[in-house]
Amino acid sequence: MNVKCEAARQILVRDLTEAVRLAVRSAADELADGEVLDLIDEKLLAHPERRALSQKELIGVAETVFCRTRRELSVLQPLADDPEVTEIMVNGKDWVFVERRGELSRADASFESTEELEDVIRRIAAKVHREVNELSPILDARLLDGSRVGAVYKNIAIGGPTLTIRRFPEAAITMDDLIAYGSITSEAAEFLAKLVKTGYNIFISGGTSSGKTTFLNALSNFIPPGERVVTIEDTAELQIAGIENLVRLECRGAGIEGRGEVTIRQLIKASLRMRPNRIIVGEVRGEEALDMVQAMNTGHSGSLSTGHGNSPRGMLYRLEAMFLQSADFPVDAIRRQLSEAIDIMVHLCRLPGGGRAVSEIAEVADYEDGEIALNTLYLRDMGQGGAGLVKRGELRNREKLLTGGLG
Repeated sequence: MNVKCEAARQILVRDLTEAVRLAVRSAADELADGEVLDLIDEKLLAHPERRALSQKELIGVAETVFCRTRRELSVLQPLADDPEVTEIMVNGKDWVFVERRGELSRADASFESTEELEDVIRRIAAKVHREVNELSPILDARLLDGSRVGAVYKNIAIGGPTLTIRRFPEAAITMDDLIAYGSITSEAAEFLAKLVKTGYNIFISGGTSSGKTTFLNALSNFIPPGERVVTIEDTAELQIAGIENLVRLECRGAGIEGRGEVTIRQLIKASLRMRPNRIIVGEVRGEEALDMVQAMNTGHSGSLSTGHGNSPRGMLYRLEAMFLQSADFPVDAIRRQLSEAIDIMVHLCRLPGGGRAVSEIAEVADYEDGEIALNTLYLRDMGQGGAGLVKRGELRNREKLLTGGLG
């Protein structure tokens, strides 16, 4: 679109948005969506700037005005309705990015003002009984459809308010789906399925957006249906199916008076009095690592959890650091507890093309000579791309590694 057309489009969007909002406020009764669409068409046909745009561009103007005046997410609504969009990222009013099929791109959308973006963030917060303002500038919440929302208010975000919406598929991704995507081999998936069924404690590590929650969901499908399972999450994202005796617990932030907070640590302790067969902690980030590991060490076998780490070994070091946030334990005691609590580490990575995959499966062996021994069971083929470059090669088992090397 050339400069003249873009200027005409902006004028049309501005004038029609103001006209519709005025009409809605002036109406004696609430206008239906159909009435608003008719009003937009009427105003559009009467506006002189419409001649500068094509029919397709005029339809785009009408859709933008309708979303701004009638949809909760304003100009983000078409992106939220697109099944291929898995993440929406807003960096101030003019910069909107989306992720489709693992690839990031800038979206053809912008807010008319910072105030409009702030209004969208406040509406989202109100839906989940939260507040966002200069005194409480960070929002971490879950929408009714399961999407996860993170927002930061303008007094903290230098470039303007930020908003991130991570969407999840309506139907949870299964292990068969992950095999079809090339994220894991059928052999490795069958191996993990046996471990889950027989009650091994498994910890999933990986970087941001590497698919940890998705993989945890897939693993949970192998939990025997007759067991009692308690899930604990900062923001509820898990979609566990097939378990009737299921208790789902979610943290709660403090209210505007600074009271009412419920932490993961409190929920883990509460879950121990619920007679669970298994405890699933969606993600450990801090002091709760101590309670999670102690729960694993007190007879709750088959527990599952995730955390941010760069490798299985790096994840163990991070768990050590989390331990030390809650109590001044000797490192020797921490490592011994970790080696006794966790049986298997599964590490996920993001591939160059945007896909997510299992890069390593390792057994947590004994604590020896001041270190936790890790026994690699499966490792993704590094290919010929040079050290450290993960390619979408086969996840090879230990015997193949020993006999065939990594190339």
